Amino acid sequence: MQFPESWLREFCNPPLGSAELAETLTMGGFEVEERRPVAPPFSRIVVGEIKEAVQHPNADRLRVCQVDAGQGALLNIVCGAPNARVGIKVPCALVGAELPPGEDGKPFLIKLGKLRGVESQGMLCSARELKLSEDHGGLLELDADAPIGADVRDVLKLDDALLTLKLTPNLAHGLSVYGVARELAALTGAPLKTPAIAPVAASFADVLPVKVEAPELCGRFSGRIVRGVNTQVATPAWMVDRLARCGQRSVTPLVDISNYVMFEYGQPSHIFDLDKIHGGLTVRWGKAGEQLKLLNGNTISVDEKVGVIADDEAVESLAGIMGGDATSVSDDTRNIYVEAAFWWPEAVQGRSRRFNFSTDAGHRYERGVDPSRTVEIIERITQLIVEICGGQAGAMDDKILNVPEAMPVTLRVARAARVIGMPLTQAQCADALRRLGFALREGEGTLTVTPPPHRFDLLIEEDLIEEVARLIGFNNLPTNAPLAPITARVRPEARRSRFAVRRSLAALGYQETINFSFVEAHWEQDLAGNANPVRLLNPIASQMSVMRSSLLGSLLQVLKFNLDRKAPRVRVFEVGRVFMRDDSVATTDSTVRGVDQPMRVAGLAWGDAEEARWDGKPQRVDFYDAKGDVEALLAPRVASFEPAEHPALHPGRSARVLVDGKAIGFVGELHPRWRQKWDFALAPVLFELDLDAVAARPVPVARPVPKHQAVERDIAVVVAEAVTHNALMQAIQSAAAGQGLLRDATLFDIYRPQPARDGAAPASGGLAQGEKSMAVRLSFQDDSATLTDEQVEPAVRAVVEQLSARLGARLRG
Repeated sequence: MQFPESWLREFCNPPLGSAELAETLTMGGFEVEERRPVAPPFSRIVVGEIKEAVQHPNADRLRVCQVDAGQGALLNIVCGAPNARVGIKVPCALVGAELPPGEDGKPFLIKLGKLRGVESQGMLCSARELKLSEDHGGLLELDADAPIGADVRDVLKLDDALLTLKLTPNLAHGLSVYGVARELAALTGAPLKTPAIAPVAASFADVLPVKVEAPELCGRFSGRIVRGVNTQVATPAWMVDRLARCGQRSVTPLVDISNYVMFEYGQPSHIFDLDKIHGGLTVRWGKAGEQLKLLNGNTISVDEKVGVIADDEAVESLAGIMGGDATSVSDDTRNIYVEAAFWWPEAVQGRSRRFNFSTDAGHRYERGVDPSRTVEIIERITQLIVEICGGQAGAMDDKILNVPEAMPVTLRVARAARVIGMPLTQAQCADALRRLGFALREGEGTLTVTPPPHRFDLLIEEDLIEEVARLIGFNNLPTNAPLAPITARVRPEARRSRFAVRRSLAALGYQETINFSFVEAHWEQDLAGNANPVRLLNPIASQMSVMRSSLLGSLLQVLKFNLDRKAPRVRVFEVGRVFMRDDSVATTDSTVRGVDQPMRVAGLAWGDAEEARWDGKPQRVDFYDAKGDVEALLAPRVASFEPAEHPALHPGRSARVLVDGKAIGFVGELHPRWRQKWDFALAPVLFELDLDAVAARPVPVARPVPKHQAVERDIAVVVAEAVTHNALMQAIQSAAAGQGLLRDATLFDIYRPQPARDGAAPASGGLAQGEKSMAVRLSFQDDSATLTDEQVEPAVRAVVEQLSARLGARLRG
């Protein structure tokens, strides 16, 4: 909101300079975004009166004027303005005057000179030459009572300052000069001048029939008829000037009066041409299909969610936002109807945005306008109309239907002191609230305030605490350093940081991606088997309606994005949070009841296992490449893998990842169904692990280097085809668990019999069909001495016996 400082000081004039006043408002919560002078600096420009104006002897478009500028003698000035005529008073720049800088940024100096052979002893100025406006159609004509020779800056009050306030939506009571003055009086203690608005005597009793059908739309409707107005008179210069300094151009006298009072007291109003109203007015919600041509020339269609004012034939105004063209005042208007109402903020909010425009009236009504002053506002408007346009006023018609009821709000002094962060007494709080004009009731350590009708923002205790802090002054609050103990969060040695996990994956050739946590709903069903995901109440897009419980969908989307752009090889990973329903989770400072939010790390590999090389054919990435990356990521912890099924992975090419017997995730190839659905030429390989398990690492323990050589024994056992490598290794480890000599066991060969051909006997090597031979190298070592055959052989026999007992194995002959 913009307004001149001089207008503010008419209501409240504290003993402060312009800069101090702006700082006081800012520290009181009414931020002064800009403070600038009304006009740029210039000097030696005075009021001059043209006494004589004759044609220039050598130029058709120039006049030679004799100007009385209060210098004792008339000045001879050559002027080309079309309105230069005898009797008008205009700004006169004397010789030596400096005009505001031009486009080159340098001041324009007036010198004694000649124009077409005639001496010119100064310059007569337009508004544009003084940088007061863009009007350069002629000289700036001053009031007839302007004193000759007076400084133009004093006459036009050009040393005034324009204040631009940046108001937050809760400060609707500051959207008027009087409203800002009321706050300034509370902040400074200077008296607030509230001019008495004397009622205009009614000359007749006629009222316009008005019916309010929607009290939830309009809580109060006031209006009166004024007859015999003259709309062709000029708006007074003082009003035009004030409106211009508020950023509002002059339109017509009636419109200017309505706008002036709105800037003055914050109450919008509307003036109808009475003779264009058919019957009476009805305040109601719109009806589907109704149309209205607005004052801005737009024709809109309304519906049941938009408030309107209609007469007996059509809709005539958009309630609280803009009037209609059909009943607008014009130069032919003689009888008018002045209206001021209270529109409920909820009934106006968002309506103007539907039609792609905004108005000053809508801006105020959607934040809240004082419902108690509608009659006073109409009296003020009527007073100005009669004074400027003449006419006779009718009786006041005031309908009060549904105005807001003030709900008391209680402030606890102890809580206010705790929130503000400084010691406060009840007397200090009461004084601050009384300076704002609040009616309050004191209790034991409490203050109960009944908000005045112009304050729509006082609803809870924190609102009153803010008012107390404002009145005390934010700049007066103590700047005590926080006393909370600062404890460094030292990461335990048995955990590595997320950054270290990221670096490990980057070292394996993966690139990090960061994706949204909300994903498409069918991803959860397809890729995670989650039929009940956490849904968003207000998603930013229809395809982002649920919270993800797996990172795999996000990585597949990244792969699809890269393949669409012809990427030959993709390796990506993400470290992120997933969201799953879990009724056992309670609400804390970092959790939400009913939702488990663990961190996961997931990776995806597609294309060649390695970058293209000159000496070999590229090999496609497969399950074992991803398995090796998982093992490298978990090192030095040793992971085990067991067959498992996952909704997103190939049923025969996927495994569950276990560490210390606990499942921490999955690794595998994408399921053929989803590969086809996503239209991938090759199946990507994916893994997803719990981040906590990946970040854990054992603390290294120092051990002496073995001084004695290891002893190796090779055994080959015949087992059934169904026996897996994992089952074989587990049986060997269980056999050696109590001995402490076995250090390592490695499978180095698998032999299967060849099927017979052309009736010949198969060369089975003692193996039957459905059997296979698995050769294992066992490594034994003792830290204290070199092992002998007598020590090793019993350990080997124990392994063979365990394999026989658990797997039905026999030594191959």
